Amino acid sequence: MIDTAEITTKTDAKTCNHCNISLTYETMSVAQSNSNSSICRECKKQLNADSNPKHNPENNPQRMYVNGKYIPKRHPLYKSGRYQSFGDAAFAALEKDTKVKEGYVYAISNAAWPEWIKIGKAIDADDRLNSYQTSSPMRDYKLIHSVYFEDRNAAEIKAHKYAAIKGIRKNEWFNITKEEAIEVLWEIL
Repeated sequence: MIDTAEITTKTDAKTCNHCNISLTYETMSVAQSNSNSSICRECKKQLNADSNPKHNPENNPQRMYVNGKYIPKRHPLYKSGRYQSFGDAAFAALEKDTKVKEGYVYAISNAAWPEWIKIGKAIDADDRLNSYQTSSPMRDYKLIHSVYFEDRNAAEIKAHKYAAIKGIRKNEWFNITKEEAIEVLWEIL
């Protein structure tokens, strides 16, 4: 006659080969539950991550996660990193933009408002110009001039003051000529 208490004790005594915790249905690796190997889920996960770092999210900075969910590269809003929402992913670039001090102060024009010049700041003036073009069906924004500064924030403030002296100001737009805009950028060097 078989003692059932003895069988139960033998199966309950199974422990993980790596961390020595007692293996139960909840702690046993799914792949290991049908085999004779003894490994818990946490150790199995760690072994997989160590053996293939590409699939370990902690070691793969090229992956995107939003609210813990993996977002594939083919997604139209893909941007590597970990975010709480897609809005956070969009504003991450803006946050980087505010932390970087160096960059350009630029002057741009648009044929729709020939008397007005916009004076602004950006890490890259050409990239900023391209972002304006997306809101213009005619793609008619033109970069007049840009100058590099170690502190673009301070330089833009000076440029706005000088441009306001030369003409009428509406936020970052000034009623000045292209020549006056170039002059303003060189005056603040």
